[in-house]
Amino acid sequence: MAAQAETMECDKGFSCNYMILKPEEVKFVDLFRILFSSSLEDRKFVDSPAGTEESFRYRWLIFISIVAQKFLMFTSKPMSWMGSLIEMWLNLLSCNRNFFVLIFNLVRGKAVIPDKNSATFISFIGNLDKRMKLDGDIKPVDGCRYYSALSMMASKASYENRAYIETIVKDHWKMEYLEFYDYWNDYQEKATTQMFFLRDKNDDHDTIVVAFRGTEPFDADAWCSDFDLSWYELDPNMGKIHGGFMKALGLQKNVGWPTECKQNEIRKEALAYYDIRDKLKALLSESEKTKYILTGHSLGGALAILFPAILLLHDEKFLLQRLEGVYTYGQPRVGDETFGKFMENKLEEHKIRYFRVVYGNDMVPRLPYDDKDLLFKHFGTCLYYNRHYRGKVVPELPNKNYFSPLSAVPMIINALFELIRSFTICYSKGPDYQEGWFLRVFRIIGLVIPGVSAHSTQDYVNSTRLGSSDVFHPQEEIIP
Repeated sequence: MAAQAETMECDKGFSCNYMILKPEEVKFVDLFRILFSSSLEDRKFVDSPAGTEESFRYRWLIFISIVAQKFLMFTSKPMSWMGSLIEMWLNLLSCNRNFFVLIFNLVRGKAVIPDKNSATFISFIGNLDKRMKLDGDIKPVDGCRYYSALSMMASKASYENRAYIETIVKDHWKMEYLEFYDYWNDYQEKATTQMFFLRDKNDDHDTIVVAFRGTEPFDADAWCSDFDLSWYELDPNMGKIHGGFMKALGLQKNVGWPTECKQNEIRKEALAYYDIRDKLKALLSESEKTKYILTGHSLGGALAILFPAILLLHDEKFLLQRLEGVYTYGQPRVGDETFGKFMENKLEEHKIRYFRVVYGNDMVPRLPYDDKDLLFKHFGTCLYYNRHYRGKVVPELPNKNYFSPLSAVPMIINALFELIRSFTICYSKGPDYQEGWFLRVFRIIGLVIPGVSAHSTQDYVNSTRLGSSDVFHPQEEIIP
């Protein structure tokens, strides 16, 4: 399959079937023309094979995607500045205990100013859930439940800076911190992808955790990857894969996925897939007992499940044999139905566990749409948790495309109960589940836009800790 991917004689050199959006080339007048012409190939900002025709609704979604990306490109610096300002303010309050102490310290000239690169500086996402310790009641002997709880905490930690991650891994989890990396995106021509390695090793097991960072609220580059509805069909048997996510993982511009990384003078950092692959080979070669797991929240979850897809494309048997499992949280859809069936068959063939965890009305797993126009589909074992953190294995999410007039009222009611729960959960479940004022503000936003607050890491950590381990048993019986 790898050789076939490299030798294709196609318009783009590596894919005969594709639809590539190029918002950087769009002009205002041309953008609106797409709504009135069913042919896409004559648009400079939409690259697709000759003769491609799409429905009005599909062209409308392309229009929305391009407008969103153009807006994000235009506002990327103000967004970054605003995010930095909010994070600094939250850490300023935290370092000085509260607002009133901060004012008192400022008057005295003794205010504590946080350092953005220090181990005590917490990101926007981290301020929603400040827990640092693992659940001591969940042990390695608990199998998939343990890996799920560890994976979610690693996914949450991936949003933080290098010093914070190193401290939490070494001092709180008593594990080996390997490194944190920034990776290049050939299409955005900057480093947009972050991840880190840790090693969980004792007498019973030796596991490397690869944790991809998800979308940060004020990171316009990551949002562009999310909104990019481009897709590629790398192989007819493999189906269509989300282009924005592949670009973030390390798709090489105009080259695709050759087995080895091609030289590029513009590139200032390594590409994620190739560098992670090579580092894993080196680490796993040290011991036959060492395994690894892939994880991520939101966009990070999409990258985590696409990584083994490219391993399959390249027939990387060694890394596929050592892959213990993939655990994703609030992951968006990454491909069409053909891709889903391909991945299910290959994951089962290589005995790789894949658990896709979804909490409540989280909007991100409902995107991109699963309908007759976009054709994006989920696959694998979905562990769905309701607001009581009761989990079950489901073939499809409730309200799979997130919003409809009939579901709006129940979703708002559910968000209201989640807000009420934020004041009571520390009494029913213990002090470790106490929610702060910042998360409660976030839950209030969830009353207006249901599904926003449900994407928080707090609810996903709670799901891995409070949910029953029974949900892991069906797949454990299939894959010993």
